[in-house]
Amino acid sequence: MSTIAEEIRSFESSLLGSLLSDDTFWPAEPQSFEEAGLSATYVEALVLKAILTNGTISGRHISERLGLPFRMIEPMLDAMRARKLVTHVRPAALNDYYFSLTEEGQRHGQSHMTRCGYVGPAPVSLSDYSLSVEAQAAGLDPIDREQLSAALSTISYQEELLDQLGPAINSNSGLFLFGAPGNGKTSIARCLTRCLGQEVWIPHAILDDGNLIKLKDDAFHRPVSVPEADGQLLKTQQWDRRWLRVQRPTVIVGGELVLENLEVRHDPRSNICEAPLQMKSNCGCLLIDDFGRQRISPAELLNRWIVPLENRCDFLTLPTGKKIQIPFEQFLVFSTNLDPDSLVDEAFLRRVPYKIFVGDPTANEFRTLMADVSQQLGFKVTPEAADHLLRFYRGNNRPLRRCHPRDLLTQVASFCRYRKIPLTIRPEYLDQACRSYFNEL
Repeated sequence: MSTIAEEIRSFESSLLGSLLSDDTFWPAEPQSFEEAGLSATYVEALVLKAILTNGTISGRHISERLGLPFRMIEPMLDAMRARKLVTHVRPAALNDYYFSLTEEGQRHGQSHMTRCGYVGPAPVSLSDYSLSVEAQAAGLDPIDREQLSAALSTISYQEELLDQLGPAINSNSGLFLFGAPGNGKTSIARCLTRCLGQEVWIPHAILDDGNLIKLKDDAFHRPVSVPEADGQLLKTQQWDRRWLRVQRPTVIVGGELVLENLEVRHDPRSNICEAPLQMKSNCGCLLIDDFGRQRISPAELLNRWIVPLENRCDFLTLPTGKKIQIPFEQFLVFSTNLDPDSLVDEAFLRRVPYKIFVGDPTANEFRTLMADVSQQLGFKVTPEAADHLLRFYRGNNRPLRRCHPRDLLTQVASFCRYRKIPLTIRPEYLDQACRSYFNEL
């Protein structure tokens, strides 16, 4: 366990140079293994595995693979060469060499690979990760109506929704979006992440008590370039390459969610742990879509999260049995077609205090959606098409949904391509789409 003084030093190091940028957190480049929170023995194992998987690799490429400065790796390679673990193959640029493993080095490398199959950027300590989340957590800066309107500019919604969503986001306390399917609840939740800020830093992996937890997930973490100042990369403020700058993550899970997704998952073959979903969504948004239709009961899921929602931290169990505390700092959204009161008890509803109903579009909004989708699909805007559909809805006593213009016009476009005719919206084409889509006889 690191001391409070060590955590303070690490935090101060991480924030070094923050005056040069707008970031609330900046991972400064470590000057030593101790400052990086790693032992020389652990880094040597990563070096051996990097050479083992590449065959022949230069020292600077090893440095890039591990995300550690070359000035830290170079003396280690010299020491490993003296111990006959690695050997020079040929010179490389910039006073460097290409290295390969000796027979003894291969034996050591295979042994390390058996103990842990991770090969990649060196991990950061759990304490450094926790401090980074607290510094970058969503909700630090309140949003206003203009920011929320800009975030939702790509979707259709009713204006009064803004004054309901804004306070919920600023509270950072969780939100239920409920209402009929097809009215854009998932789209709204995706857009809300834009209000939380553009980008954050995450580590590739985390190390605690010998347990490696892989955090970066290509499904949720989208890398972005490091910010520039005066058109120049911030050379005076080199960053720790073990960290990656990404868009604030939006993690969406639906009916496939099980309790195992909320715990550290350990692969016994590689001895690598996978971070749970709530950890991958830290500093972003976690959307539980179609809540109430998961393979686990709502009661089980909500009981698992009552304490994290109350205390803004979660407790996970590592393969060694050790309990660790991680931040629970994401905007949590439950999207459901069901009434929240029928799904959960009063204790949980108190911890997710905002329940916002997403209703059906008005006739005018439906017309606007028809025009927008027509342009997106390449149709000539045909106002009478919306009127034709509205008569169909009234005649069949069918409620409007925001997804219907997209779904119905997509069917019309597919029909036109099949018949090899120009994209045209005709009443008979819309009638055929309605019969297929709504199963109307």
